[in-house]
Amino acid sequence: MKETVRNADSPMERDPQRVQVVERAFGLLETLMQRQGAATAGELKEASGLAGPTVHRLLHTLMGLGMVHQLPDRRYALGANLVPLGEGATRQLGGPAVPQMQSLVGELGESVNMAAMESEMVVYIAQAPSPHSMRMFTEVGRRAYMHSTGVGKAMLATMGRDRVREVLSSTGMPSMTPKTLTRPDALVEQLPVIAQQGYALDDEEQELGVRCLAVAIPHGPTRMGLSVSGPTARMDDAFIRHAVPLMTRTAAEIGRKLSRRI
Repeated sequence: MKETVRNADSPMERDPQRVQVVERAFGLLETLMQRQGAATAGELKEASGLAGPTVHRLLHTLMGLGMVHQLPDRRYALGANLVPLGEGATRQLGGPAVPQMQSLVGELGESVNMAAMESEMVVYIAQAPSPHSMRMFTEVGRRAYMHSTGVGKAMLATMGRDRVREVLSSTGMPSMTPKTLTRPDALVEQLPVIAQQGYALDDEEQELGVRCLAVAIPHGPTRMGLSVSGPTARMDDAFIRHAVPLMTRTAAEIGRKLSRRI
């Protein structure tokens, strides 16, 4: 996957209202996260385009804050002090939506997930599990690609075409299953249909045997979406016709609740 760390000459970093050293530090944290939580200083230097001494100074500072620590093999890894930050963000964004999500599980009988767009990826921030013994489980905090998930496609459908292509170019479109769309044009052509019908489908594009129905959450503090996932045998067309209005109503309720908390 293409790294998202931006170099010092990017237009975004030339914005006088942005603090370059903060963006560089968070860029290193994002790179560690993309590399399964650990990387060498050399790998971080290559991904960021920063000079070696700059990378070492940033890492030293992040280590002092407990945001990064060094492993016995001298790789750098995400630190324990990031955990309460992540948990706090999850509580703030996902926590208020859990009662509505649980009600939706009661109506539909399938697992309900809530996700947000972060660094051009999907990040799951809350889940209400299905009562079925055979159910879909998505770990809160897990990241996924926009193009291969229903909730990612629902969020992409709220963006302009140029922004969509920018996201897809940044992350790439790797194949998760034989059914995953891997060409930008193929996905871009779907988005007006998704926007018009008000929902997106991941039809075994992220995981074989699993179908996911998703809608965007309006009026949230960031781009967000709500999804229902289950085995393809249970997620048939009749289920989708029944679920879409319920999900649309729930997403609107969540959006209103979150907008009042801003």
